[in-house]
Amino acid sequence: MSKGDIHENEYKDDSVNFDEYGNEYGSDGFGDAEDFEELDDSLEDEKFETAEFEDEKSETTEFGDEEFEMTEFGDEEFEDEEFDCEEEKPHAAKRKKKGSRKVWIAAGGAIAAIVVIYLCISVFFMSHFYANTEINGHDFSMKTAADVESYMKKQVKDYALKVLEMDNTSDTIRGSDIDLVYKSGSEIQDAIKKQNAFLWPAGFFSKKSTDITVNVSYDEQKLESAINGLQSVQAEQVQPISASPKFDGNQFVIEPEVLGTAVNMDALHTKITQYVSEFKAELDMEKEGCYALPKYTSGSKEVKNACDTMNAYLKANITYTMTENVVVDKSVISGWLTVDGDMNVTLNEGAVREWLAAFGDKYDTVGATRTITTPGGKTVEVSGGTYGWSIDEDTEFTALVNSIRNGETVTKEPAYYQTAASHSAQDWGNTYAEVDLSSQHMWYISNGSVALETDVVTGVPTPEKETPAGVYYILEKSLNKTLVGDIKPETGKPEYETPVDYWMRVTWSGIGFHDADWQSAFGGSRYTDGFGSHGCINMPVDMAASLYNMMPEGTPVIIHN
Repeated sequence: MSKGDIHENEYKDDSVNFDEYGNEYGSDGFGDAEDFEELDDSLEDEKFETAEFEDEKSETTEFGDEEFEMTEFGDEEFEDEEFDCEEEKPHAAKRKKKGSRKVWIAAGGAIAAIVVIYLCISVFFMSHFYANTEINGHDFSMKTAADVESYMKKQVKDYALKVLEMDNTSDTIRGSDIDLVYKSGSEIQDAIKKQNAFLWPAGFFSKKSTDITVNVSYDEQKLESAINGLQSVQAEQVQPISASPKFDGNQFVIEPEVLGTAVNMDALHTKITQYVSEFKAELDMEKEGCYALPKYTSGSKEVKNACDTMNAYLKANITYTMTENVVVDKSVISGWLTVDGDMNVTLNEGAVREWLAAFGDKYDTVGATRTITTPGGKTVEVSGGTYGWSIDEDTEFTALVNSIRNGETVTKEPAYYQTAASHSAQDWGNTYAEVDLSSQHMWYISNGSVALETDVVTGVPTPEKETPAGVYYILEKSLNKTLVGDIKPETGKPEYETPVDYWMRVTWSGIGFHDADWQSAFGGSRYTDGFGSHGCINMPVDMAASLYNMMPEGTPVIIHN
């Protein structure tokens, strides 16, 4: 028999089919499609489960104690696989549709439940603080305002503030010592209202710290007495010293600040009042800035800027070429720099002037005492006069200050009112005129050699007429000069009017070299025997003429005894 014949006979079989309740259905095999749909609807309405095909060959459905085998009819097998697949498709589609509906219903229910739970928790946080909430340094997570207030009241009853001071000392201020009393207020409840109850999850991910000023009352005089009784207040109050620039021999560096022991009473009052109101147990005076602090510390930019400015001045180096070099460098300039309380740097100009005055005293030679050895071998000291070095301190002050401010390196001579021939001890050099009053003799030395010498007659050795000792120089020269004396009060006329051929002025008061043809002799004691001059150095005419021709203006003149 062919496979097609088997199928045909199977569909024409008069076997009776039964449903799971034993009812007969379909008189010719499995019946038509309407019978299958009615069966499926019936099974769904009555919530019975259908058995599934297994291994694509057989499926058994249980009816009480009996099994109905859909793939066997008698001893024959039903092998039409195509029929089985078509039969299963409607069942699978309905099961899938039903499953999707259940998922959506379950998801909606879960979301609704979450919303309800979230709202309930939000309501909770309308009267409770968030998680991770600190108030005045204490943890009040999930606590109510009543919990916080209860804590505050207990703190007032047992409150004591330990004050940590310098040198490991401490004092305690007890609430009972100052009659501390808690006063109820709305601050705590207000703090709860400020938090958004619907944002409560944020509390689990961040810490919230709140400082609440709790209303308390206390005896102000007793608190004042307790503060004044602290050891730090009773101790000697040593004021702090700010950090400042200090010269270390090479440059300015920052000298660290010194804290001292003086208490900042305003800060101490403020902090103690704050700590009491917040029920804090321990106040560290140093950490809370209750000691007087220096205005500037080592890290202050003002101090660093001051150091930089001062070190810029130290870059200057001024060398004066005197008998030996005189150097103004960092070792000198550092002593002229000062800084005030606001870290403003000042170059002390008064100190610069003092240095220049001392510099001038050392190197100015006008009027100074010098030693001279005459051509005859006589050594004497001479002082006074108008010749020599004289530093122009005002002009040099301006130049020196500018060089320092600009950090310049300079080698120079100072500014002078007048100069001399040499910076040696005999600053007149090796060309000069010399007059020995005691021997009534003079020499003209040119380049170290005697070019001219002669006896002379000098002034009468009285205060009014003596020839002054000292080191001078030729101020002017002129020919055919009339010398005029002082006016005599009794006559109103000059004491003398004497014409000369050769005039070489030494002082502006009328002392000089000139020819004196009225003198019959020169040298010896004539100047004390009534033939002395009014102060001038009288010379023979020919010697005066020679000296006039060889000695220029500005030549040093040394007059000594």
